[in-house]
Amino acid sequence: MASRKTDSENIRYDGRHFRVVENSVNGEVGPETIFSYRERGDLIWGTYEGGRVALGVFLARRREGGGLHMRYQHVNTDGEFRDGTSVSLSETLEDGRLRLQESWLWSDGDRSTGRAVLEEIR
Repeated sequence: MASRKTDSENIRYDGRHFRVVENSVNGEVGPETIFSYRERGDLIWGTYEGGRVALGVFLARRREGGGLHMRYQHVNTDGEFRDGTSVSLSETLEDGRLRLQESWLWSDGDRSTGRAVLEEIR
């Protein structure tokens, strides 16, 4: 499916839901994990859960020039707290849904990095 870069400064995230379609092997979110977004001005926040994530929360700000800078934390199904940061860039798919390309970093544990792709679900 073709896509085009999106001016992230004009995207409205409020009420959108996303599912992970790709992630690095050291990540804990997967296709069963659903992200629910809210927003007010330049602040974007929400929750995520499913798969290896019992419950997670995130808080993001729009980056200058588009994209999101995010901090996240969750409790996994083993009862462990995990937290990190990510930067997301947005694309619009042909059918109008959003795709988020994320580069992330664990702030705890081994401090490893990864990449994930999330696509909007309706």
